[in-house]
Amino acid sequence: MTRTNSTTIMTISLALWASLAATSASADNTETCHWQPERAVTFIVPWGTGGGTDANARRLASLLEEQMGVPFNVINRTGGNGVVGHTSLARGRPDGYTIGAATVEIDTMHWLGLTPLTYQDITPIALINRSSPGVVVQNNSPYETLEDLLDEARQTPGELTASGTAQGGIWHLALAGMLKAEGLAPDAIRWIPSQGAGPALKELMAGGIDVATPSLAEARNLIEQGELKALGYMSDTPMAQMPEVPLTADTLESGWTLSAFVTVSGPDGLPDEIACTYEQAIETAINSEAWAEFKRSSGTQVVFENRHETAQLLAEADRQLGEVVEAIGLAK
Repeated sequence: MTRTNSTTIMTISLALWASLAATSASADNTETCHWQPERAVTFIVPWGTGGGTDANARRLASLLEEQMGVPFNVINRTGGNGVVGHTSLARGRPDGYTIGAATVEIDTMHWLGLTPLTYQDITPIALINRSSPGVVVQNNSPYETLEDLLDEARQTPGELTASGTAQGGIWHLALAGMLKAEGLAPDAIRWIPSQGAGPALKELMAGGIDVATPSLAEARNLIEQGELKALGYMSDTPMAQMPEVPLTADTLESGWTLSAFVTVSGPDGLPDEIACTYEQAIETAINSEAWAEFKRSSGTQVVFENRHETAQLLAEADRQLGEVVEAIGLAK
């Protein structure tokens, strides 16, 4: 038998085995997913109304209402840079009547000393949103590529300034992590805290800072209007609406990528049958045309990861972000 034929047969065999295993797992999943809510469900959002997390949660809640036949009441529990809402979610009764939008901050808050709460204090159900930062400069900036910007940071460390969120926020960690991965000091580009992407982008256009690293989706309109230009996208997958922006996974030697994310999670100890029921209902909602249209209108992509994949994501992101927080001296 030739090596080619042997490899082909092995590939087919492995594919068949994976298909059978997936079918079996699906069947097992379906068999245990019989829970049904009998009254209203509280859907906790740790952030304010009008933001991306809130918008994703409210649209999903409306689709879950249609599927499950009970109200899903979205409650914004804000404060403490996410601590209040995430704590409320984690400490809810694990009976299926409290779920929430646990965000990437569940993997940063404890490193920053804001709370002892970690991802291990919630029950992951599904990933519903992922957004990666862009590296954005003024349209007339002398830096044409991300490598140009990094070369300047190498030659004049601490002279360039950047913003996009508060000190220790996810977009700060994205920049510091990228610098560290490329062999630079994490503060080779100095971080100027801001109240979020909007104020940071205004400051960038006014010339008050040299670079901003908000989500690429947040900077998209200004880039398309010719006010700003994107030197890179911290992802291994192009943004559908801006496929021309270079991926850091391809252009950087380190292959550095990072994303903020929104999960649907439950309190610690949520029974498997309830988590499984929600996982399947959320997957159905995410695969609907209504959800696809919502994502198109917001300029973001449809993503979904099941509860096991989401658990792995939370663990890996916690490790990655913890390393960056320690590197910039903010670990408590």
